[in-house]
Amino acid sequence: MGEETKPQETPLLHTQAAETALKRTGTIWTAAAHVITGVIGSGVLSLAWSMAQLGWIAGPLTMLCFAFFTLLSTYLLCDCYRFPDPEYGPQRNPSYLEAVDATLGKKEAWISGIFVEISLYGVGIAYTITSAISMRAIQKSNCYHKEGHEAKCEYADTLYMLIFGGVQIILSQIPDFHNIQWLSILAAVMSLAYSIIGFALGIAQVIENGYVMGSITGVSASSAIAKVWNISQALGDIAFAYPYSLILLEIQDTLKSPPPESESMKKASTIALIMTTFFYICCGGFGYAAFGENTPGNLLTGFGFYEPYWLIDFANACIVLHLVGGYQVYSQPVFATIEKWFAEKYPNSGFINHSFSIKLPFLRAFGLNPFRVCFRTIYVISTTAISMIFPYFNQVIGLLGALNFWPLTIYFPVEMYLRQRRVEAWTIKWIMLRAFSFVLLFLSLFALIGSVEGLISAKLS
Repeated sequence: MGEETKPQETPLLHTQAAETALKRTGTIWTAAAHVITGVIGSGVLSLAWSMAQLGWIAGPLTMLCFAFFTLLSTYLLCDCYRFPDPEYGPQRNPSYLEAVDATLGKKEAWISGIFVEISLYGVGIAYTITSAISMRAIQKSNCYHKEGHEAKCEYADTLYMLIFGGVQIILSQIPDFHNIQWLSILAAVMSLAYSIIGFALGIAQVIENGYVMGSITGVSASSAIAKVWNISQALGDIAFAYPYSLILLEIQDTLKSPPPESESMKKASTIALIMTTFFYICCGGFGYAAFGENTPGNLLTGFGFYEPYWLIDFANACIVLHLVGGYQVYSQPVFATIEKWFAEKYPNSGFINHSFSIKLPFLRAFGLNPFRVCFRTIYVISTTAISMIFPYFNQVIGLLGALNFWPLTIYFPVEMYLRQRRVEAWTIKWIMLRAFSFVLLFLSLFALIGSVEGLISAKLS
């Protein structure tokens, strides 16, 4: 790429570049690290169960397929960072919704915004359920250690969900909580810690058993239709574990150029997904190899592992710490969107727009807004209430994965690419991308139907 091919920059663009040069110092390796820490999280805990439903051939192949689907959609989305030209376009789109708005227009941006808000709200529910299960697992682990593995150490999730919800009500009132840098660092360290512990415990269990459990067809089910539903839920769980489309453009916005940001981001995504997929297959594979027919739905809370109990406790404590902060990371964008809409809709309302200064001992003063207090409290209560009604880890994870995978990871990136590249209808590229989108639509619907069935069946039973 010669310098002569780059369009002449205007003084305004030159000024903007100078102002943001210090911020955009990221490299391929920093971007890959961001992707890995953003992708690996609570979804890894269900992968052993997913592998168990699919078996030794379909399980790894399915993970490889989802990795390929995610990587292909990532390549399409990377080209949407700059507009209208993917390499030298003067307009930057540092977020997913801005890219949809610039490329497809306001209507499509509004529709994608609904899916984004649903996705973020759903993550709050999933995190509440997972945190409660992990807190309960710590109590059960200590009970088993004291009373023996055959003891009846049964505890309800409700109290832990209420505790988690109470903590989130308090944290939700802190202005700009999502901008605290240590939160992301803590979440990344904790997610890697419990993922590695689950991986290591699976290896240790296989070594202790002396042989590999599992089969080509996966775990047995009570009937053929039950097997189909379990497979569909497994697809939803895997779909939940992979995509990172909502954060991709924000990561890309940190990259320095030259080379073009899209080129660097594609390389970073390739590296990150290769490493993530290897890790996922190892975690899911060793979990299934360790327990076979008895593979738990959640690798660290299903008590396939009992000892060392302190390591189980530490891993589950890491999960809780990760999700306490993670809940805020995913909820703050919802808060900002809703509160901005109400502020613009009712500019003269003191309840919505006026803040009171609060000063607590040993803390700096901060503004407390009545509308923010009420709205965020109701929001947290609603996620907690839904979690208490449907406290089913695998089914909820599968439902969220199936619901959000196609629209946010496949459909909008494909549509933006076709529009930005001006791909003509019925050309080979157009047909292939449309077929790619439609096939994954049906796959997502299959996973969605199975996850809904699983959720209803779990509730009725």
